[in-house]
Amino acid sequence: MEALLRDLLLNTAWQFTAARGLILILIVMTIAGYSVLLERKASAWIQGRIGPNRTNHPLIAWIPGLGNFLMKGGFIQPAADGLKFLFKEDALPGHVRKTYYVLAPIVALAPALIVLIMLPFGTYTFEGKRYAISLTQDADVGVLFMFAVSSLGVYGIALAGWSANSKFPFLGAVRGSAQLISYELAMGLSVLTVFLATSGPGQDHGLSLVAIVDAQAGAWNILYHPVAALVFLISIFAETNRHPFDMPESETDLVGGFHTEYGAFKFGLFFVAEYGHMVIGSSLFILMFLGGWHVLPWVPTVGSGAVASLLGVAAFFAKLCFFLFFFVWVRWTIPRFRYDQVMRIGWRVLLPVAILNLLVYFLYYALTGAR
Repeated sequence: MEALLRDLLLNTAWQFTAARGLILILIVMTIAGYSVLLERKASAWIQGRIGPNRTNHPLIAWIPGLGNFLMKGGFIQPAADGLKFLFKEDALPGHVRKTYYVLAPIVALAPALIVLIMLPFGTYTFEGKRYAISLTQDADVGVLFMFAVSSLGVYGIALAGWSANSKFPFLGAVRGSAQLISYELAMGLSVLTVFLATSGPGQDHGLSLVAIVDAQAGAWNILYHPVAALVFLISIFAETNRHPFDMPESETDLVGGFHTEYGAFKFGLFFVAEYGHMVIGSSLFILMFLGGWHVLPWVPTVGSGAVASLLGVAAFFAKLCFFLFFFVWVRWTIPRFRYDQVMRIGWRVLLPVAILNLLVYFLYYALTGAR
């Protein structure tokens, strides 16, 4: 088992690279699908309802005990939703700009898949050398790469709204673009304090995600950088267009927003893209502020074998599941902001707070020489 895991993680042959890619896509699609189920079940729980509980399939029903549990619990609902999107009639409206209309869902999903290539879920030690558990090995500028590529997802929103040739989708696209610019600044400034703390004397890889996690083997960054963590957390909600910052798809005033003209599998791609970006945002917060694959503050994951690596991966995914639930919890707790309020929060609150927080840490490091 350990030899197979080592070959899968470290072998550079195209077969192993393709296998890692397929595993990554499977993980992303599974997390996205079950995030939808989590959203539906958690919202039902918050509202005193039951949620999906009657999904049936003849291949599942015959399994003694387990089949009944899976059907009544709604655990095969994601598969049913995916098949429904796949087999629905995929209409192409006559008034849209067809090439860009078809391209938009792909452009929205592609950055999420590309960024997840660089996302480390843990580390593995082989022959005295540590490797990141990810599709590619850890890069010195991993954080910058993830920020740069993940922000390209807004092009999918912009293309969808513009190509629809309709008023409300276009307004949703404009809102999405303005919102990303507004909150990307605050998000970038908020993590500079983490980079400063990680790039101290003797630390040459301050933008490496593995190095940032290693620096949290004692106390997590959320304890030393609470303001930066709060700004980054709020910015994640705005970047992923999640409630209460879901201005690009606000159904109360834009019908359905940028994807009003979409249906069938194209709409499903937008859905998967949104949850993929939720996974990216949550993972970045976990890696930079919540210790990554370390189990608890001041309790780092110890050991170098497969057991320690799997324990670290399990700790990372446990934190990820909590964050996905947190996204749902916030959606069904806080009312949606108005568009002017969203812009005011981004430019007049978060950006000044992020700048002030950065200046405070600059002064602290300059006066004390500490990291």
